[in-house]
Amino acid sequence: MDFEDIKYERIDYNESKEKIEELTKLMDKSNSFKEFEKYMNEVNKIRKHILTMNTVSSIRFSINTKDKFYKNENAYWDETSPLFSDLDMLFYRSILNSNFEKEIVEKYGKQFYRYIETLVNSFSKDIIPMLQKENKLMSEYTELLASASINFDGKICNLSDMYSYMGVENEEIRKNAIRLHTKFFEDNEEEFDSIFDKLVKIRDEMAKKMGFENFIELGYLRMNRTDYDESMVEIFRENIYNKYLPIVENLYLEQAKRINAEKIDYYNEMLEFVDGNARLQGDGDYIMSQGRKMYKEMSQETGEFIDFLMENNLFDVQAREGKAMGGYCTIIHDYNEPFIFGNFNGTVDDVDVLTHEAGHAFQVYMSRELDMPELIFPTLDSCEIFSMSMEFFTYPWMELFFGDDAEKYKKYHYDSALKFLPYGILVDHFQHEIYRNPKMSPKERKEVWRKLEKRYLPYRDYSDLEFLERGGYWFRQGHIFKNPFYYIDYVLAQECALQFKNLMEINRQDAWNRYIKISSLGGKYSFIELVEKAGLKNPFK
Repeated sequence: MDFEDIKYERIDYNESKEKIEELTKLMDKSNSFKEFEKYMNEVNKIRKHILTMNTVSSIRFSINTKDKFYKNENAYWDETSPLFSDLDMLFYRSILNSNFEKEIVEKYGKQFYRYIETLVNSFSKDIIPMLQKENKLMSEYTELLASASINFDGKICNLSDMYSYMGVENEEIRKNAIRLHTKFFEDNEEEFDSIFDKLVKIRDEMAKKMGFENFIELGYLRMNRTDYDESMVEIFRENIYNKYLPIVENLYLEQAKRINAEKIDYYNEMLEFVDGNARLQGDGDYIMSQGRKMYKEMSQETGEFIDFLMENNLFDVQAREGKAMGGYCTIIHDYNEPFIFGNFNGTVDDVDVLTHEAGHAFQVYMSRELDMPELIFPTLDSCEIFSMSMEFFTYPWMELFFGDDAEKYKKYHYDSALKFLPYGILVDHFQHEIYRNPKMSPKERKEVWRKLEKRYLPYRDYSDLEFLERGGYWFRQGHIFKNPFYYIDYVLAQECALQFKNLMEINRQDAWNRYIKISSLGGKYSFIELVEKAGLKNPFK
């Protein structure tokens, strides 16, 4: 189904409730697995349609946050999504309490059972009003970011547009772009602080209402973690810090030497080469057409995938006024279709968006026939293995995008993969401190961020950017507002992606075969199990 042709309709909650309650009662009374499965499939058909309409509404709101119709629909889903989640609980409990565990595990895997247990244990009817408030606050954050309208270089720019100026050779342009980008967050400091303060307090209230000491344990359950806990993550953070910080510090020293600077400060952090960063050979349409050529040459599977994506308009990647920030891949369940959302800005990041989000979309495409919605995506830590590894698998085709600058791009990209790791553990550590101490004031939160920043990113010098110097950088990190405890997943996955890169250098076909093998497994395995299926080393060790 072409995305443009998908007809959106608001789902009536009461009508869905009546149907799902009736069908789950029939599931509970089933005398055979065949009968149980029949009713289960009927529930899933309803659930898939609910998910589809929610997703279509969310995508169209992301594409234009000023669209009045989809702004209203987004508000509707903010209000009703927790109610629909309550209906999901009926379905999950029928599965968990059934007499057909053996048959269900045989068909869907042990991880499916563990996964839905995390969903049941992280939800309660008592917290529905709080979940509704949380959704509204996250939408406020999305709209606040999208509201940026910066007059620069003779045009009106959004936040994504401004990044295209932050790595240019001209120092004055670079500095002005960074100052104006920072000024948006400083001008809206009170509003960002207010949204986040409310989010922290409401999440802490939810956790305590459900009997948890604080939000951390509930947050891990919401991330569906079934084979590692907070203590393992803490050790992992320390291992990353000890292994990679010296490497990253050397990379920044090397970068400073390359650009003839005494040291790297925030005004030159994004300038990789004295004669300019890798330059794209064309615009967004060019990137997408070259991306199609790349994936058709890469393998039969990726060729079929990219044709499917392009022929059905399953992407929106051009930046424009009023568009939500960031990038993501999601699935439209009724049609088993992935969808890629992004914000091209004319920098190397455009290729990163294409390869990263296409990695997610390819995994969805390979797992699309799994007939349980919860199984098409694995848990998010595993999802990121596919996206981050795909970035490395595409290296041989970088000349299509960068021409003679292909090697520049690969140098930048590989160094960035390593430079990311200390930042990734900083974000994770910050969130643990925040939810362990939910009564912190906005000023205290910024002080905690800056203190941790000086530990994990000791090379970062903000020069005269006072707002960032006092700890305001994290306002731009959407995961901190909208996806608590997600960020460590990127670090875990980057470790796996670096392993894939090493395997490619030894035997590319073997590495690709392993990647294809796990791409079709969907959510049948936990993170550590999936790593083992790929023959990779467990990052926690």
